[in-house]
This record gives sequence, C-alpha cells and structure tokens, in this order.
Amino acid sequence: MEEVKVHNTANEDPSTLSLPMSDVKQLPSFLGEKDVLKTFQLLPGVQKGNEGSQGLSVRGGGSDQNLLLLDDAVVYNAYHLFGFFSVFNNDAIKQADLYKGGFSAKYGGRTSSVLDMQMKEGSHEKFHGEGSIGLLSSKITLEGPIKFKYPTSYIVSARRTYVDLILPRSLDIKNTSFYDLNAKINTEFNAHNRLYLSGYFGRDVSKDVTKYYTSGFGWGNATATLRWNHLFSDKVFANTSLIFSHFRFKIFQEENFGQRFYEEYYSQIQDVGLKSDFDIYLNPAHTLKAGILATHHQFTPSAYIYNQYSQSTNTARIKETNGIESAIYLEDTWRISEKMQVRAGLRASNYFVDSKAYHNLEPRLNASFQVTESVNIKASYARMNQYLHLLSNSSLDLPTDLWVSSSAKIPPQRSDQVTLGFTKNFKNSPFSISIEAYHKSLENVIGYKDGASFLLLDIKANKRLDGSNWEDNIAIGTGKAYGMEVLLQKNTGRLTGWMSYTLSQVKHHFADLNNGKEFFPRYDRRHALSLVGIYQLKTHITLSSSWIYATGNALTVPIGQYIPETHQFPVQSDYPTSDGSLVVARVYNERGNFKAADYHRLDVNVRFSKQKKKFLRVWELGVFNAYNRVNPFYYESQDAPNSTQRKLYRKGLFPIIPSISYQIKF
Repeated sequence: MEEVKVHNTANEDPSTLSLPMSDVKQLPSFLGEKDVLKTFQLLPGVQKGNEGSQGLSVRGGGSDQNLLLLDDAVVYNAYHLFGFFSVFNNDAIKQADLYKGGFSAKYGGRTSSVLDMQMKEGSHEKFHGEGSIGLLSSKITLEGPIKFKYPTSYIVSARRTYVDLILPRSLDIKNTSFYDLNAKINTEFNAHNRLYLSGYFGRDVSKDVTKYYTSGFGWGNATATLRWNHLFSDKVFANTSLIFSHFRFKIFQEENFGQRFYEEYYSQIQDVGLKSDFDIYLNPAHTLKAGILATHHQFTPSAYIYNQYSQSTNTARIKETNGIESAIYLEDTWRISEKMQVRAGLRASNYFVDSKAYHNLEPRLNASFQVTESVNIKASYARMNQYLHLLSNSSLDLPTDLWVSSSAKIPPQRSDQVTLGFTKNFKNSPFSISIEAYHKSLENVIGYKDGASFLLLDIKANKRLDGSNWEDNIAIGTGKAYGMEVLLQKNTGRLTGWMSYTLSQVKHHFADLNNGKEFFPRYDRRHALSLVGIYQLKTHITLSSSWIYATGNALTVPIGQYIPETHQFPVQSDYPTSDGSLVVARVYNERGNFKAADYHRLDVNVRFSKQKKKFLRVWELGVFNAYNRVNPFYYESQDAPNSTQRKLYRKGLFPIIPSISYQIKF
C-alpha cells in the first residue's frame, strides 16, 4: 500500500501540517467527497464548530482569524451546503499547507492560521481527466496540453450538487443547491518566464418556492490570480501576482403577482491586490525571502435593493467602506549547522481607512535542532495583525455573518504566539509522534453586546439588514489561548492511520461585558480526539474509518425575559408591535453560561478499485454518522408548556447518511 502520512517532519517548520492530495484520496470520504478541510479537522489543533458551521477554529481562534488562500487569492467563505462540503474541490488542488503558528514573514492579515492551497497546473504531455457521480453531487475534471507557440497546459474542474433536482418541485419545498468551477492555464515562454492564470467561481442558493412567492438566501466566492514567474538566475527568482477576490451573502424575496416586486439585502467584500515575492539563494547557509504587497478592500456590510416591476420603481441603499492594506517583509533562513536551523523575519504591515492609519511591525522567529537522527526539537514566535473583522449574529438561531473593516474606533486584532514541540520517528518501527505546546495572547478582540444582531434571516418579519451601526454593538477586549497537541502516526503497512489529541483552553476578557469577568467564547473546547484508520484488505479493496470526539462548546443563552413596558414576565415568546418589532427583552447573567452537548461521530468507508488498460474505475460505499448521533446544529429557545419558563431544544442537522459514488479516471 502507498504510504499515507501527514507531513510534519524534522526538517519542516513548527506548527505546520502538509497534505498532498494523493494522500487525502486514501482517507475516508464524506458522502463520496474527499474533502481537504474535513481532513484537517482530524488533525491536532484544528476543530470544527457545531454541525453545519461554516468555519474552522485553529488554536482557539474564530473562523475569521484563518487566512484561506487559493493560488494566493483570499477565500472568505470556505463552505457549501451549510458546512457539509468545502469549496475546495480535491480534484483541482495539488497541495495544501496549514500553518498554525511559526508563520513565515510572507504571511499576514490573520491571527490564528494560514491555509495555503495551490491548484493543479494541468498536464503538458497528454489529455486526461476524471469524474465521479455520488448521491449528492457530481464532478468532472479535464486537463491537458494546448497547441500554442509556447508550451501551454490547462485544467478545468466543475462540480454541482443535485439535491434540488432530486426533490419534487411541489409547493413549499425548500431548494438547496451549489456549484463551483476551478480553472487554470499556464504558459512557459522560455526557461526564465512562465505565466499562470487561475480562477474559482462558486455559488450556494437555498430558497422556499411557493405559487406566488420565492424567498431565500445565497452566498458565493469568486477569485482570480494572474501570476508571472521570473527566474533572474539560478539563485534568484520572483513571483508577481495580480489578485482578485469577492464574497457576497444575500437574502431575497420575490412576489410574482399583485405588486410584483423583488427585494434583496446583501453584504459583500471585494479585494484587488498586487504582490511580488522574491527568493534569493545566497549560499548554503543563507536563503532570503523578501516581498511587497498592497490590497484594496471594499466593504459593503449593508445594502438594500428594491425593484417594483409593475411601476418600474428601483430603489437602492448601499453603504461602502474602502481600506488599503500593505506590507513589506524580509526573512532569512540560516542553516547554522547540520543539526540546527534558524529562520528570522520581520514584516511591516500598514492599513489605511478613511482618515485613520495603522502601522505595525510583526517579528517572526523559528528554530529547530536535530537532537538525534530521530528526534527534533522546534520552537517559534510570531506576531500577527488582522485588519478585518467578521460580525456574527449572536442570537440562538442560525448564524449569518458580514465582514467589516477596522476603523478609528475599532483597532486591528493582534496575536503573539509562542510554540515549543518535538518530533520523534521510532527506529525500526512504522510509528512517529509529534507533541507541541502553544501559548497565544490576543489584543483588540471584538465581542458582541448581549442580543446584538447584525444580519437578519427573515425579510417577511419586516426586520432589516443593517451593518451601519456595528461599531456601537461591540466591545473591545483581550484574550489568551493555550494548549497541547499530540499526533501519533502509523505510516506504513496494511494498516495505517493516526491518533490526534488536543487539550486546549481559550478565554476572553472585556471590561464592558460579563461584569468584567473572564469567560469562555463559543469556540472553546477542552478536549478533541480523532482516530483515523485505513486498512488495505486486498490490492483493490481499501477499508477506512474515522471517529471524532470533542467536548461541547460554550454558548451564551438568556436566563429569562420580560416586557419592558409593563416589567412583567411574558407567557408567550413574541409580542410584536404594529411594525413587526419585538417588545420582549431578554435577560442574561454570564457569558458562556451554557455548555453544548459533546460532539462525536463515526464515519466508515469501503473503496473498490479496478485498473483497466486505459482507465481506472472506483466504487465507494460509505456511511456518515454511522450510529446516528444527534450532534448540535443550533439551540432553539421555546416556551415550556403551561409555564413562564423557556427551555432550550437541541436541533441536529445530519442523521445517519449512507452514500455511494462511482469514479472513473482516464
């Protein structure tokens, strides 16, 4: 069997995990999909949120604190279908590297992690492709050479779910679907110059369709990267990239009779950037990296569009903010001896918004020492600044988010992280182990005031999407996160896999929240454990399984409610006024006053492959959530029968789900 290994060797940086896609294909699938983000969730220090949540928590950070790069372009929302699939199509990705700490000076803009993914470049030799059909989605990938004056190749990969096509199109049926497209073309003009053009486009839509009305919400990403690779000499080369990124979330409704109107609220962010990175080989002891970049951010946290077809009436209210982020960096990798290596760097970052300017220095330091042939010790320090903030609806219902800029009132977030760890490869054994501890201090963390809500879900309730007053609804505080991570791997043999364990804690402190006392944010989980096993039963049959467990996260829930006008306790939950607003006030005591149920799930998979002369056929059968665990998607507050008390009811999302898929590669 081909070796399956999460690369974290002695020669690599601290807190770095690398996943070649060839390895991911050996791992358990998720409803027939090999998903790189779900694979990272099986590794130490990386935790998912609740079922269906659209984000990762890395070492106690929020989902907005992760920098997700696809060919250097930022991806602002990484999930399809309420978090069930990621936007990263495994068939289009060549390499994925996750940095949890010890960041290179070339990276910046987020405080928790960097996930750097590179798309495949397409074959220069011959045309070939692959495709798959599953219960929920299908995809196809084509690549090959292009007849041109200069050597040129391409790759195109498309994917679509057909949940909306399978469900009957009757009244009051919710239609949910997504699609995405990856494409890349590259041309080698000569030995010193190469040009790459790559892009991604994806959309999700979830809507309710009735005879006269259509309403729902949707979101999507679009990225494009034009990169010029130039080799100055055998010791100096550079990559210069023009980068575009866009994300939009919308809520809409349309009336098809009577007044016949279309109404939409949306939030979006759009980036245009230019960067140059240089690699300079000075001598066997020193290798330099240097670069400069600038990005223009356009934020639209609040926008409203109304079109009345019967009267040709068009109304638009849009509020925009523009910010410019720039940075310059220099880094030296110094091989002091055969056993010791140090990488030191400095990044100077700047941010300009309205009349406010922020300037920050971000030192970086990494060191590794080869104690013996099989034992390596690593340590690192990194400072990171983040000039963007993600605002989340803090209600008990489904969350929706919008991106906003730092401002004169709201400074950028900052983190200082220290790590210490070691790796050991056992002699004459297929096992290896990695243990790492970290401590991270956080400044200018944003917290939401009790009951703050920035984005609505229901237009019909006459609520409004309004991000214009977001600065008045948040507080600024500090935080700290620390923990220990263990990764035990078995890398060879018929049975391979790993065990991942994370012990962690994260706390926040705000002078204006929780009576000035520390509290656990919603992405704090004390324990996380993952077990992954892959067994080569026969040459063409592979069994795989994964089991994950995580203690419940902390949530903030109200302990009661009252009617402000009468100061009485209500019997029913909602008392609407004539304009549709609620007059019930909720009462809170402490942040993080409720612990959600623990999360655990078992997935199993069997893979049958058969190699023909010109193509490979693969059948996969799997079961997601094999013992039908009801993991919390969200908690809903409802009135208890015949009582003034309210109770919380756990809402699950995905029950046990069998899957089957057919793949062909030619």
